[in-house]
Amino acid sequence: MLSQSPQTTTNSNSTLGYIHSVETCGTVDGPGIRFVVFTTGCPLRCLYCANPDCRHIENGKQTSVDELIAEIQKYTSYMKASGGGVTICGGEPLFQPDFVQELLKRCKELGIHTALDTSGFCELEIAKPVLEFVDLVLLDIKSFDKATYRKVTSVPIEPTLALAKYLSDINKPAWIRYVLVPGLTDETQNVEGVADFVATLKNVEKLEVLPFHKMGEYKWEQLGYEYKLKDKLPPTPEQLKKAVDIFKSRGIAVV
Repeated sequence: MLSQSPQTTTNSNSTLGYIHSVETCGTVDGPGIRFVVFTTGCPLRCLYCANPDCRHIENGKQTSVDELIAEIQKYTSYMKASGGGVTICGGEPLFQPDFVQELLKRCKELGIHTALDTSGFCELEIAKPVLEFVDLVLLDIKSFDKATYRKVTSVPIEPTLALAKYLSDINKPAWIRYVLVPGLTDETQNVEGVADFVATLKNVEKLEVLPFHKMGEYKWEQLGYEYKLKDKLPPTPEQLKKAVDIFKSRGIAVV
């Protein structure tokens, strides 16, 4: 039974954490060329998750902030020349807030741009100290309809909306990501709900409509998990355009 409240894993040694892998030249998780760290541990159970192998924290390799910083520094010239930086993804990075905060803090001390890719499912008071060292938040809003959100993720939407509002209140730059799944998240009223909510936020630089894909399906099979979206198809160009037009009609910059 999944908890209905955001959970985090704290470590008495904030310099140690668990990661799945790193990507040294990422180009889709923030501006420029980025060093991407994939942490393990996630309280969500998203139906279309592309990284189910990051679900459990023990699936990762324990590593130290010092080890990661030493590796990151090898790529600083690429990052700075391209206007890039470091992005922490998951899993859910806020599941390991102490470790992630320390890593982001060290990056900022080196003058490296930082981004946090998160579902926002975390107690706000736990997220706040982490966000102090974040330049850009990539926030996934997976639905606006509460029932659909729970169906997609197995958790409630309220923590994500609270985090989004807080980011707006402190004017922290954010990119919103919305995965369009035909027959699941593409219902007009649902998309309009997300659009109307995002339009109230003053810090959103752009919104990305991401077409559903099944590139992670093989991982589900390898792990023995039931993949419930086997019969789903990616959205058609027409379905994508309809969603994009809804967001644009609210004055939201869409890519």
